[in-house]
Order: sequence, then C-alpha cells, then structure tokens
Amino acid sequence: MSTIPDLVPVEAADRKHFLAMAEQYFRELNPYFVPAADWKASYFENILRRKDFLLRWIVASGQRVGFILYGFEDHRFLPRKTGAIYELYIVPEQRRSGIARACAETAIEELQKSSASKIQLEVAEGNDVAAAFWRSLGFQKASERLVLAPKQRATK
Repeated sequence: MSTIPDLVPVEAADRKHFLAMAEQYFRELNPYFVPAADWKASYFENILRRKDFLLRWIVASGQRVGFILYGFEDHRFLPRKTGAIYELYIVPEQRRSGIARACAETAIEELQKSSASKIQLEVAEGNDVAAAFWRSLGFQKASERLVLAPKQRATK
C-alpha cells in the first residue's frame, strides 16, 4: 500500500535542508557533481523568486521524503504557457512505494488545470528508470537535447 504524500511549499527558512537534499539528488544523477559557488549562492533563491515555479516538499508519514519543482514557462514563439516538471526527487529508502507517481500526477493535474499548452520535462541520458517512469505516465520522447560542455583546460 502506498503512502499518499502531501506537497508542502518549501520556505526560505528551509534553505539549508533543501540544498542538502538537492545536492544529494544531483550527486545521484552525476557522481562527480560538486556545487559551484553560483549554485550555492543562488540556486535556491532563484527558484523561490520565480512566481511561476512551485517548489514543494514531498511529505509522507510526517517526514520530508523528497521534493518536486514544477511550473510554467513562456512559449518561445507563441503567446501561451508550457508546463514543465523540472525536478522530482524521492530519497532512496522511500522509492518504489507510489510516492513519486502520486506527486507527478498531482503536478500534472495542476499544470493541466492552469491551461498549460503541453507539459514537458527532461530525463538525463542513461537514466532509464526515470524515462520508464515518465513514459508510464504518458510522456513520449519528443526531441533529443545535445549539450556542448566547456572544454577542459589542459594542465601542465
């Protein structure tokens, strides 16, 4: 039986706890992740500053077991809004319990009620578990995003 989670707004006073959990999340995506100075200084504040972003704690059985970040973006070329799910993280010991699915369904429902023209998200290359999860909710691959990383400087 899965726990029905609550989505509780992340507040400014939650900065330290949120950044610790976000760092854990990003390290799971990339074991070499090291928060840069600008990430430490502004990631959290920039999220909270955006009125069109919703950052929520995922609370199950009275404990924070993850977070979800979703919201709206202006369409690049048309006068409409696109829904976006930016991050969904559940601590490892709470996974496979239905919590992520319940949170994703809530976010999708909220975005649809607010007339998002579509809802999009990105899945990191190689994260097959996440890709399968989102496909099970009806998402389809629509594009492939390529990134040109800064060149590494040769050390002498």
